Amino acid sequence: MDKDVDVYCHSPGRDELIKQVRAKIDELGIDFIYYQYISITGRIMGKAVPSPHWETMAMKGIQTWYGGIANVFPDRAGNLLGFDSNAHELVGIPDPDTFCQLPWNKRAARVFCTVFYGREEDENPGGFMEEDCRGNLRRIHQQFMDDHDGLHMRHGCEPEMNWLNRGEDGMPDGGPTKPYAYHIDQFEALSHVYMKVVDYGQAMGLDMIQGDHEDAPGQLELNFTYDHALRTCDRLTTYRQICAQVAREEGLIANFMAKSFMGMPANGCHHNMSLWRGGDDEVVAHCGDPRPGVDDVYKHSKGGGNLFISDPKDWMPGPIGLNAIAGVMEHLPALTAIGSSTPNSFRRMLDLGMWAPVYADWGYQNRTTSLRVSAPGRFEYRAVDSMVNPYLMASCLLTAMDDGIKRNVDAGEPEQRNIYDAMEAGKQVKRLPKYFGDALDALAEDKVVQAGMPGRLYEVYDEYKRDEWDRFNAEVSSWDLEKYLDCLP
Repeated sequence: MDKDVDVYCHSPGRDELIKQVRAKIDELGIDFIYYQYISITGRIMGKAVPSPHWETMAMKGIQTWYGGIANVFPDRAGNLLGFDSNAHELVGIPDPDTFCQLPWNKRAARVFCTVFYGREEDENPGGFMEEDCRGNLRRIHQQFMDDHDGLHMRHGCEPEMNWLNRGEDGMPDGGPTKPYAYHIDQFEALSHVYMKVVDYGQAMGLDMIQGDHEDAPGQLELNFTYDHALRTCDRLTTYRQICAQVAREEGLIANFMAKSFMGMPANGCHHNMSLWRGGDDEVVAHCGDPRPGVDDVYKHSKGGGNLFISDPKDWMPGPIGLNAIAGVMEHLPALTAIGSSTPNSFRRMLDLGMWAPVYADWGYQNRTTSLRVSAPGRFEYRAVDSMVNPYLMASCLLTAMDDGIKRNVDAGEPEQRNIYDAMEAGKQVKRLPKYFGDALDALAEDKVVQAGMPGRLYEVYDEYKRDEWDRFNAEVSSWDLEKYLDCLP
């Protein structure tokens, strides 16, 4: 039993979890289970299997083609991205601690999978598939904890999005509300949407804590509590599934695209991070009762020591926090290719006056810098939008912080001025990449950030995203026609 997949299937306590899932299946009357894994763009992939096969699938796993990791998409020349058509099949082993009924379809449940190479492969048979961004995050985070005496990352996300009207052609037809930030009346106008999202979220283990209307049409931000990195990523993925379902039910479009409207704020997904040791991983959050998932779905990390902080009354981070900030700041150009992961993301960077985080500096509550200490004990990474693959982002942030801590990199003094005023006064500040292609080039030069994408993961991501950038540049848009149609003679 030396294959990774067999060791994983027989890990301590897993048999009991498999039995707990069977009990939930029988209790709730589950007929189908979605076995889902995550592609390199954050898309949810997988298969549905009738629930009577649970015990067999829990040990054997689902089989599906490698190309699912790259969304089974072809490049501009018609060749499949990342994997050849004759590539073999991966094995997705379900993680029973993620089993949960879908509150909108009570006959169905979902379970996340960890992905392995096939047991019959010539090379690395049954080994962890490094192109599996979710499993990769678990392993990178474990290595980070091993290297730093149990130090681990907890983070929360701020997923902004637009709820848009659907026109007769199926395309967006404006937002159902006006672009008034924090306006309760506009928030209430979407109460039929956000209340359903919160209900579904609580049923699936999201401890929903607050929400507001942001300053673009139909733009909401609904937050759930921060947690251990992998749980936060799973919950953001679940949140997206929930929003897609609510949009179907309400006849709307759930839009996570970074920039939907020029001249108005984009859909950011700020990551608020802290570094901890110790704590209780067995605290069950209040998410309603009865709970339609196994107990682990509702658990949250609590307590322990926050090593990012120096003094609860002092904004200045402690030594580890400063090193972490410095590591992220040093690698910001490459990280931008992960956090701002589409050509559309860079419309956000180019829309002046919208507080886009385009300069590599940090400060206390300074929204003009890419990093800000948003409260004593955590810092906010701002150069990330709602199209992000959270698993890749967390992995690469960990490798950047690891680099800063191991090399004891100096973060410098916090910048309290508006960064544009500081530059006007002569401060030299590095700008983030202006265009998506520049960000991909920065990532190609940064081996530290690439370490968050081991094996062929970086190679597949680069191939996929460069094809996306080429496609963007190969399109004739309405702007082209308006600008050049009558420019001569």
